[in-house]
Amino acid sequence: MIVQKNFLSKLRDFGLNTYESKLWTALLSRGLSTAGELSDIANVPRSRTYDVLESLERKGFIIRRLGKPIKYIAVPPGEVLERVKAKIKLESEKKVEMMEELKGSDVLNELGLLHSQGIELIEPTDLTGAITGRENLYNHIESRISKAVSSVSMLTTPTGLMRKSSFLIPVFKKLKSKGIKVRIATQINKDMAGIIAELSKYTEVRHTDIRGRFCIIDGSEVIFMLLDDGIVHPSYDVAIWASTKFFANAFEGVFDSKWQSMKAAPIILK
Repeated sequence: MIVQKNFLSKLRDFGLNTYESKLWTALLSRGLSTAGELSDIANVPRSRTYDVLESLERKGFIIRRLGKPIKYIAVPPGEVLERVKAKIKLESEKKVEMMEELKGSDVLNELGLLHSQGIELIEPTDLTGAITGRENLYNHIESRISKAVSSVSMLTTPTGLMRKSSFLIPVFKKLKSKGIKVRIATQINKDMAGIIAELSKYTEVRHTDIRGRFCIIDGSEVIFMLLDDGIVHPSYDVAIWASTKFFANAFEGVFDSKWQSMKAAPIILK
């Protein structure tokens, strides 16, 4: 039986290695077969076949039929998919529980202490770095914004605001409860009415013709994106994070001067 390599590689999504993929697909094509037959069909060394079949049995992909010679029956792919989904869900839940348990643990407290002591030894000019990948970038933005103590000022694109809103709104809600001022400037359009209405409960949103992407936190640190999110692939999105009060203050001064002339969201959406 000849199975294309790209097809076998897709079976990795089921959690199978190359030999497991070959033997499972071979058994699917036969329905019922011995280890020796499967070894010949799938071109898997006989010395490995029994171990691999045992692994497939533990994972729930095949069933061993009683009797001699030992034969194997393939579990239908639809059933396998449901089993794999259930296993992934269970493993994820266990990992989340473990992370939750670590929150108040001595281990996390010790790690936090190490970090805070290390930060004290770092020069402010050294707290600058590049962040690659949109997911990493958004995680960093969320992390830094959530620690704001006085203000957050953001310039973003409409599509960027729509994407970020799912994790930004809960953060902004907490910031408002602490009395922290949040300002957002973007190119407002009618399609954004719903998300603007939700954001306006916790922030002030204004319209600007300036297209850019940056975030200033507490006038002491800046995250600015280098590329147009309408063009760059999410994996190649890049930002620079700089923790420097001198630069951030100057940057926020420019934002303040432009903010005064920006129109409020309700005026644009009339």
